[in-house]
Amino acid sequence: MELHITGDPAADKLLSGDAFALLTGMLLDQQVTMESAFAGPEKIRTRLGSMDPGTIAAADPQAFEELFKERPAVHRFPGSMAARVQALAATVHSEWNGDAAAIWTQGDPDGPEVLRRLKALPGFGEQKAKIFLALLGKQCGLEAAGWREAAGHYGQADAFLSVADIVDPESLAKVRASKQAAKAAAKAAKAGGA
Repeated sequence: MELHITGDPAADKLLSGDAFALLTGMLLDQQVTMESAFAGPEKIRTRLGSMDPGTIAAADPQAFEELFKERPAVHRFPGSMAARVQALAATVHSEWNGDAAAIWTQGDPDGPEVLRRLKALPGFGEQKAKIFLALLGKQCGLEAAGWREAAGHYGQADAFLSVADIVDPESLAKVRASKQAAKAAAKAAKAGGA
């Protein structure tokens, strides 16, 4: 598996080889660009020296937040996002024995079960869980029965709706265009209902 999300070879290599880094990138993917969110784990790894969930969970919260603020910042909301990453790390460490991939592999779960497990994680609501499930299925070799259906419209082939569909600069441009169109439609609908 070789992901091409951030445009930064080191960040993409970490995402491709570290399930917790990939999960953390998805967690960070809000109110920042996808590239910035998914580059966050490499910044954390470089500054902390590890992406191990146990190490992150055990880090001093104030020091961990400072690591998020260091320029270039890990996220535009360093305080709340540092706390969310630590909460996610603590959950993966305690409930999944530090193995993020176990969330989607342990016990050979089907798509709906993987979705349920993802939604149980701190910071993962319905939409984020569905997008991550689609990313696992489309780019990470997940073969869980029913994953496409469980991921909803994000699971559709050639959808270009989310990070799950980004494999190169061309697909990134398509995803950006679909997100902008969705925002414009939502804005128009809100204006029409006001």
